[in-house]
Amino acid sequence: MATVDARPIIAAGGEPFDTIMAAVAALGDSEELVVLAPFEPVPLEGVLGSQGFSYDAANLGGGDWRVTFRRQP
Repeated sequence: MATVDARPIIAAGGEPFDTIMAAVAALGDSEELVVLAPFEPVPLEGVLGSQGFSYDAANLGGGDWRVTFRRQP
């Protein structure tokens, strides 16, 4: 499992997309990617969904979200 905590990147004014996509590229076939974000990353869910990933989004409270992406068989 790989985890990208996008919260500090976003808080610093950065864009975490390239970091997340690099983590996706490094995933093994059965590995999951967990993204932590200060909002539900709906556009990312769409991008990875179109690349064959399913996802589960969980509101952690306080505005934080954890989204787990899994490659579909």
